Amino acid sequence: MNFLNNYKQYFKQLYRITFICSVIGLFLFVIDFGYNKSPQLQYVFNVYYFIVITLGILATLLRYIKRHKTIKHGVLIFDSATILITLTILYAHFLGEEAHKHISFLYNDTCVKFAIILTFIREFSEQNVNYKRTVFNPAQLFIISFLGIIFIGTLLLMLPNATYTSISFLDALFTATSSVCVTGLIVVDTGSYFTTFGQAIILCLIQAGGIGILTVASYFSYFFKGSASYENQLSLSDITGASKLGKVFSTLKRILVITFSIEILATLLIYSSVDKTLFSSFFERCFFSLFHSISAFCNAGFSTLSNSLYQTGFKHNYMLHSILIASFVLGGLGFPIVVNLIKYLKYFFVRKLFYLSGKTETHKPWVLNINSRITLVTTISLTVIGTIIFYINEYNNTLKEHSGIGKFVTALFGATTPRTAGFNTVDMSALNFSTIMLIFLLMWIGASPSSTGGGIKTNTFAIATLNFLSLAKGKSKIEVFRREIAEVSVRRAFAVISLSLLVIGSGIILVSIFDSEKKLLDIAFECFSAYSTAGLSLGITADLSAPSKLVIIGIMFIGRVSMLTLLIALVKKTKHRNYKYPTEELTIN
Repeated sequence: MNFLNNYKQYFKQLYRITFICSVIGLFLFVIDFGYNKSPQLQYVFNVYYFIVITLGILATLLRYIKRHKTIKHGVLIFDSATILITLTILYAHFLGEEAHKHISFLYNDTCVKFAIILTFIREFSEQNVNYKRTVFNPAQLFIISFLGIIFIGTLLLMLPNATYTSISFLDALFTATSSVCVTGLIVVDTGSYFTTFGQAIILCLIQAGGIGILTVASYFSYFFKGSASYENQLSLSDITGASKLGKVFSTLKRILVITFSIEILATLLIYSSVDKTLFSSFFERCFFSLFHSISAFCNAGFSTLSNSLYQTGFKHNYMLHSILIASFVLGGLGFPIVVNLIKYLKYFFVRKLFYLSGKTETHKPWVLNINSRITLVTTISLTVIGTIIFYINEYNNTLKEHSGIGKFVTALFGATTPRTAGFNTVDMSALNFSTIMLIFLLMWIGASPSSTGGGIKTNTFAIATLNFLSLAKGKSKIEVFRREIAEVSVRRAFAVISLSLLVIGSGIILVSIFDSEKKLLDIAFECFSAYSTAGLSLGITADLSAPSKLVIIGIMFIGRVSMLTLLIALVKKTKHRNYKYPTEELTIN
């Protein structure tokens, strides 16, 4: 018995050492890409990489000796694939064609470095991550996670090899905030200022900000360990919006599957739609496709092109535009809506099969919930109305260089991208004033709840619209689709609207003070875009003063986490008391 206990202690020590080594390895991985090093230091790094990889394989194999009966099939597949990939990398390193070109058998190999990431993911997932509600409530946890990613992203973007020339802390902070908050406003050109390594950092920040670092970390931990504390499930249910506590991790799984599936499909479609002669290499074309796929689905609006998609070779590529529209519209719908929509499509096709087989349907279930119905109706209405107005307003202006279906696709792009996507296929400075006013409204409304986009959200706008229609009809409650909207939803919607106008208005006043020479229209557009995480600009972002940049950074952050979440995190909740004051009406108009 003592013999077994001693071995268990040895195993725990090995796991702990492997995890610590993998963390250090990840840190060295960043330094390796971020700095130029001497051959001697590079050799030391290479030796350490192989030590970490060896420990990782050993720790993984020992877990099966310790608890071979409790390993899940999914974990077994992941571990087998990881070990196979790692061994393939090591085989190629020592016995491949590239190995014969080097004198030292521990030469600098990029693939070996990426094996460190696999080791870190596996070892990190075995750690106990607890979200103590007594220390941080879900709103505070959500905000802290975003602040942490922004701070780390800022430091990474300041690495020497991340840019072709040095970047200031403020510009790095602005870029990191814009990436994590999936905004897309830039103070330096992404394609020409940042190296491939720097662009990869921005891409990782966009992905982390789009789906949330807590989502990824929590699911991986649950995936490998097969369980999670009750406290963790409570916190994650608030963050993910899961309807039931038992469905928290199934919700996380759906979020990750939907995200990566759409992004991979979009990457392949973008790759096949672009002209290969516009790229100098296969890698550049692949990276362009992946970058724009993730940026589109996460509604970030970042592009490696200097003028976004309004560039020769891309501005008339309507297939590319259509793929990006589909990506950022799906990302802007929100994960619960997409899941519910998939469920409805399954039911729809099954029902069609029933009709074809001659069977009659006795019961029609409520598949599309009220949340999905309102979101879809509002999204479709805004898209249709926005496209028509954009088409009419810009027919002889920015749409003049397009013809036929090109005018329609460009108008559709112009109506959907303000709702937090951030790409542009026309010259923004040449738009008519009436079109800019339309974009103001679309940016302010933004995407849907629980999505990668910002704004006050479609449901908030829908509730406000339904409310004044109900008041006009003399109703005391809001009814739609044979359902009554809860009073708390109405209160929350008007709180979001009021707070958004307060934040945007304050931002406009502050930027007007710090940059008084700028036009009010340009400043207002910038603040609306920042709050809605839209990323569109009339061209003043890079010319803003340092205080104005800080204001925009603050607006972008508040727009992403929402002012209401910020208040919930900062203001202490009062205890509920069972009393009620006499009700009185106030004079409104």
